[in-house]
Amino acid sequence: MGMRLEISREALAGIRAATAAAHPLEACGLLFGDESRIDGWEATNNVAARPDIEFEIDPVSLFAALRAERAGGPRLIGYWHSHPNGNVEPSQRDTELADVDRKIWVIVA
Repeated sequence: MGMRLEISREALAGIRAATAAAHPLEACGLLFGDESRIDGWEATNNVAARPDIEFEIDPVSLFAALRAERAGGPRLIGYWHSHPNGNVEPSQRDTELADVDRKIWVIVA
């Protein structure tokens, strides 16, 4: 049986809004919560060389979230990004990075 993961309505609505605002570029950001629930999110700058076809989370935002987590802040459980082409299937690059990272990856299309 697979893992069950819930996402709060507020987080999902925020991610969808950020995705729509970034279109036609890929949007990306951070996910906060625990193993069973995403209850927080943050949009970050996409610093990829080709944001129309790939994403790279701004390291400044990522490191700030990790520092905040160590100080007792929200737990960083994963990342989200959009596929403006409407395909929710992970790209080969998405799969490779997710396998190394072992965090939750959410794709919005």
